[in-house]
Amino acid sequence: MAKQVPTSRLARGTKLGAVAAGSVLRTQRARLTMRGRSDAVRAKMAEESMLRTTEQVVMVLGTMKGVAMKLGQMMSVLDLDLVPEDHRERFQRRLAVLRNAAPTVSFTAMRQVIEDDFGGPLDTVFREFESEPIAAASIGQVYRARLHDGRQVAVKVQYPGIDAAVRADLKNLTMFRRVLQSALPWVTPAVLDELRLNMESELDYQAEAATQRQISELYAGHPFIVVPRALPELSTPRVLVTEYLAGKGFEEIRQLPAAERDRIGEILYRFYVGSLFTFNEFCGDPHPGNVLLAADGRIGFLDFGLFNRMDPEHVRFELICLRAAAEDRAEDLRELMIQRGVIDSPQEIGAEECLDYVLAASEWCLIDEELTITPELASGAFLLAVDSRAGEFTGMKQQNLPPEHLFSRRADFLTFGMLGQLGSTANWHRIAREWLYDEPPVTELGIAHRAWLVNHPAFAPKRARVRVRGHSTK
Repeated sequence: MAKQVPTSRLARGTKLGAVAAGSVLRTQRARLTMRGRSDAVRAKMAEESMLRTTEQVVMVLGTMKGVAMKLGQMMSVLDLDLVPEDHRERFQRRLAVLRNAAPTVSFTAMRQVIEDDFGGPLDTVFREFESEPIAAASIGQVYRARLHDGRQVAVKVQYPGIDAAVRADLKNLTMFRRVLQSALPWVTPAVLDELRLNMESELDYQAEAATQRQISELYAGHPFIVVPRALPELSTPRVLVTEYLAGKGFEEIRQLPAAERDRIGEILYRFYVGSLFTFNEFCGDPHPGNVLLAADGRIGFLDFGLFNRMDPEHVRFELICLRAAAEDRAEDLRELMIQRGVIDSPQEIGAEECLDYVLAASEWCLIDEELTITPELASGAFLLAVDSRAGEFTGMKQQNLPPEHLFSRRADFLTFGMLGQLGSTANWHRIAREWLYDEPPVTELGIAHRAWLVNHPAFAPKRARVRVRGHSTK
C-alpha cells in the first residue's frame, strides 16, 4: 500500500518545491542545449520540457489530496491549454486519475477511522461492509455497505490525517502560488482565495450529511434529478452514510449518443446553475465524479461538502447583471458593478469593458442560438474571466468580485467545463430565460421541471413580482 497522506506543512510544501526546482533545472538545461538548434527542434524540446513539468505537477497534486487535489479536479474538467493539442488526450487521461483517483490508503487504516468515530466495531452499525472502495474523493474514499435493516448504503470515509493535510495546503497556497502558476496560469489569487474560503468546510461530514438530507428532500419526486438521502443519525465528522445509488459514471456517459448527452447536459445545467436562481442555493463542486446516470434515466448528484446558500439580494444582483448583459445595456451594467463594489477604480473602466467582462464568462448562455459546448469554449471563457490579461479588456483587472459571487462563478465554469467534456448542444439562453425572465419552458425537460416546481413550497416566494430599475423580475 502507498504511504499515508503527508500532513505536515513542511512535508507537503517540499513536494511542490521539488517540482519547482526540477522545472527550473530542466528549463536551464533546455536553454543550454538549444544553442545552434533549428526553430523546430527548439520548439519540440521546449514542448517536452513543459510536458514533464506539467505531468509532475499533476502527479504531486494527486498525491497531496486536499486543496491541491481540488485544483487537479478543476484541471480535469477544464481544457486549459496546459499542453499542446497533440498530447492533450494523454494528459487528460492523467488528469482523470485526479478526478477518480485509485485508493491509496489501506482498508485497515480506513476502518480504524470508522470505528474510532463510531466508538465500536463495524458490525455494530453494518451487517455487511465491502473492503474494496467503489470511489475516491479529494479527502476520502467511498465504500458500499449494508445496514442491519437491509438497506444498501454508501459510506464516505475521510483519509486518516486529511484534516491536518488540508490545513497545511491552505497555509501553503500563498507560498506556492508562483510554483502552481508556472504550470497552471489560471490559478490566480482570486481562485486560491475562494478555495481557501470554502475548502475547510468540506472536512465536516456531519454538516454535509445534514445538507444532503435537506437537498434530497428539496428534490423529492423530481422527474429527472435524484439526490441520495443522507443518514445524519449514522454520520460523524469523518464518516458520511447515504443511500446507495447505482448508475453509470461520467466516462460511460461520454460514450452515449449525442441526443442522450444533450439531455444530460441540460439536466446538469439546470441543477448546478439554475438552482441558484430557483432556490437561492447551489452546489459549488460540479465535477464528473459527482454525477451518475441511474437506470431510470434520472441523473444522481453526489457530494455536497461545498454547498452555498446565497442571500436573495445577491442572487438578484447576479440576475440583473446577466439581464443587462443579454440586453447590451452596458451603462446599466457598469453602474451596477460600481454600486456593488465590483469595480475598484470606476474612472479607469468603461461600460464596454464591463460588458465584455461579463460576456467573456457568460455569453454562451446569453446568446439566443443553439450552441455545442466544447472544451475550448469552456476553457477560453474561464481564462478570460479569471485572468483578464488573456483578453483585450485589460482594464477589468481592477475588478473585485465579492466571495459569494466568485463561488457561484466557479460553479458556472465547472458546469460549463463538464458540458464541454460531454459536447452537449442546446439553446442555453432559452433554458436560462426560465429563471432570468420567468418565461415558460421551451424544452421537454423544462416543461417537466416546471410541472414539478409549480406546487413546490420552496418556490412560492419566487412568484412575487418586484420592480428593479424599471424592469420586472419574478
